Amino acid sequence: MKTAFITGITGQDGAYLAKFLLEKGYKVHGGVRRISQPETTRLDLLGVTNQVELHEFDLAEQNNIFRVIRDLEIDEFYNLAAQSFVGASWELPIYTADVDAMAVVKILDTIRSLSPQTRFYQASTSEMFGLVQEVPQSETTRLYPRSPYGVAKVYGHYITMNYRESFDMHASSGILFNHESPLRGKEFVTRKITLGLAALARGGDAAIELGNMDAKRDWGFAGDYVEGMWHMLQQDVPDDYVLATGVTTTIRDFFTAAGTALGMDIEWSGEGEDETATDKKSGKQVMKVNPKFYRPAEVDLLIGDPTKALTKLGWKPKVTVNELAEMMAKSDYDALG
Repeated sequence: MKTAFITGITGQDGAYLAKFLLEKGYKVHGGVRRISQPETTRLDLLGVTNQVELHEFDLAEQNNIFRVIRDLEIDEFYNLAAQSFVGASWELPIYTADVDAMAVVKILDTIRSLSPQTRFYQASTSEMFGLVQEVPQSETTRLYPRSPYGVAKVYGHYITMNYRESFDMHASSGILFNHESPLRGKEFVTRKITLGLAALARGGDAAIELGNMDAKRDWGFAGDYVEGMWHMLQQDVPDDYVLATGVTTTIRDFFTAAGTALGMDIEWSGEGEDETATDKKSGKQVMKVNPKFYRPAEVDLLIGDPTKALTKLGWKPKVTVNELAEMMAKSDYDALG
């Protein structure tokens, strides 16, 4: 039986990965921040809380990291924990750097010293591409981050590469494009949309306030993407891989797909800050633009090239963006019933 350790196990990706690894026969350990009662809602929803062993784990505390890696015989270490909300990274730039950048080298150096046989996975992100230098983006595209979150993740990505090449460690990074699910945090735009539409479909009347409706993202299903993480650590040679669908969708089109899944007929009008959306069936205004949700430096277009993952890992996404929007919208609608 292999043993895996997942930082961020109570998050969206951590919960899906824990379920996937348990089904593979792994013993799964997970790191959680020291609080009086760990938030295990996502693990609960997937029915795996009682099958994983949770440990206090603080990414900012070197001694804590040292003790966990010393005391457990870990075959695979998945570093998924992060301050992962791009918007918050401008308000918390130093904290974001500590957790998303410096913690990575703390973990890598501890593994190098205490457990060099452990295979390491770093959760990199498409936000590293930021002001994109080519379309689509691949493993060789030049990075140009546009937020403190993206900048911190670039450090985590490069230090993983550096330790792999310097110390012959089995350390890989997954450059994951946007991946969502019904377990996505409520502060992320896709979940904000599906929760708001579900409330409107249940009789509410509060229009959803959003920012740049023209921003384009490559959205996939988190449950598909965690399989790609696992495949990376099964390779004989560690490497970096883009996980993406290769399809780009505007926030506006995701909104329309989610509304359609709930029986709405979305009609758009206006431009820029004056843009609104109305459900023609009910006559309700369902969206209005609020400039406060604009980013200081916007990332306008992200679309990934997953060719390397397809050819070397045999990985490809199964859930389309429209299926994803429907899955999330219906889940939120049912939860409000």
